[in-house]
Amino acid sequence: MVDGIFSGLRVIDCASWIAGPAAATILSDFGAEVIKIEPPGAGDPWRASSPVPGKTVDYWWQLTSRNKRSLAIDLKNPEGLSVLYRLLSSTDVFITNFPPPVRERLKIAAADLLAINPRLVYGSITAYGEAGEEAARTGFDATAYWARTGLMDMVRATPETEPVRSMPGMGDHPTATALYAAIVTALYRREKTGRGGVAQTSLLQNGLWANGCFVQNRLFGEHVAHRPPRTGTPSALANHYRCRDGRWFLMALHNEARQLTSFLKAIEAEHLAEDPRFATMPLRRANATALTAILDDIFAKRDLAEWRPILEKAGATFGPVCSVDEAADDPQARKIGALVPFADGAGLTVSSPFHLDGATKVAPVRAPAVGQHSETVLRDAGYSADEIAKLKALGVL
Repeated sequence: MVDGIFSGLRVIDCASWIAGPAAATILSDFGAEVIKIEPPGAGDPWRASSPVPGKTVDYWWQLTSRNKRSLAIDLKNPEGLSVLYRLLSSTDVFITNFPPPVRERLKIAAADLLAINPRLVYGSITAYGEAGEEAARTGFDATAYWARTGLMDMVRATPETEPVRSMPGMGDHPTATALYAAIVTALYRREKTGRGGVAQTSLLQNGLWANGCFVQNRLFGEHVAHRPPRTGTPSALANHYRCRDGRWFLMALHNEARQLTSFLKAIEAEHLAEDPRFATMPLRRANATALTAILDDIFAKRDLAEWRPILEKAGATFGPVCSVDEAADDPQARKIGALVPFADGAGLTVSSPFHLDGATKVAPVRAPAVGQHSETVLRDAGYSADEIAKLKALGVL
């Protein structure tokens, strides 16, 4: 295994579902040792989530729990809590998404753990933040990130269209990246001061950040209207179009002064430059509906596979609307290391979304079974065979 930037860094992932554990996954990609703490039995409830009806294969679990060692202990049992406390003396980062009241009840709140290890970075993820009346509320990215922040409302095709559900993890994974950033920032502070502390973020705050452009408009008192349908777009050159084969692509020609001439020549529509309705950018904006209709007819004459090289040669900025099948088989994604093979089994996984010059990520290892490494982790922490047997007898392990 390649030693990463975080080689020697110990992380305890005492979180569930996606956002908290995925932050630990990013740390593991760069070499951190991650111990996944789960309740004995079924383990993290995220294990039971299956993307394929009728199948129990834990595909999603492989994504957010790769590279980790699973320690299954009952934190509700004082003996189980003592195991965690013992591990904390040599732990750098602790991550949890338990609601604050649960942390208090289990005695794993920041005050409890920082008293044991003042150098500890306590990574905290909540739905609605850690202040105010909603600090104790539970939530998922669908509710706190997607629905609460205006994103769900604003992506509708028209104001009358029913709201669209988010994809699994669509808000969790960006929030995990934010939590990772907070943790690394806290580790940098620790390097300078020797002091750990709380690094926290929330689904609500990340959703507002994702919707920051429209929210900022409103904060300045501007009315934020729903976006018009594609036939009423303010710019026909920043719109999506359907090809002869039914495939769609999204075009974004925002630099019209530089791109328009070559674009019109490529699609064999140079005459549009002489049309008085489209002679200037303000006129193209005023007549965007008419220009969209003309471009609809043009793009409907060829398949997407024919249009792609034409638009690429013209230097047009565009992107095909891809299916998940295409995204998972994208050669460019593999080339840049976004999709990487497991080191210990067949198949690929989605890598964390950034790279550092000169740093090699750890080759991903399959996610563990519940408690797969419990005895190994305890032996490494100095537990004797008798102590481990006692914990098993008590049902803690």
